[in-house]
Amino acid sequence: MKKLIFTDKAPAPIGPYSQAVLVGNTLYTSGQIAIDPANGSLVTETIEQETKMVMENVKAVLNAAEMDFNHVVKATIFITDMNDFVKINGVYGSYFTDENAPARETVQVAALPKNVNIEISVIASK
Repeated sequence: MKKLIFTDKAPAPIGPYSQAVLVGNTLYTSGQIAIDPANGSLVTETIEQETKMVMENVKAVLNAAEMDFNHVVKATIFITDMNDFVKINGVYGSYFTDENAPARETVQVAALPKNVNIEISVIASK
């Protein structure tokens, strides 16, 4: 049975989807972008700040499902400029250790919602 996950500590969905869906012990999150849930503004001054906001939003959704980054088994990163990869990877990597790093792909795309530069979704399991 699936359970919809919602927290006001992450941005509300901007379309017909849930922040995450829990099926058994597996959590599937929707892509998070750099919307500050406190005020609804976009955080896009630098790619590092944008990535940090995205990761904090992912963290909030994980926490709402009583999980954390140790539970993440797969991450998908969409970026609009592969030249930002090293900077994004630096921030993203600070949320994991070598012992808990998930499988991942990073894909450059033409555009993302609200013209942001990065979107991340994860799959986590208890």
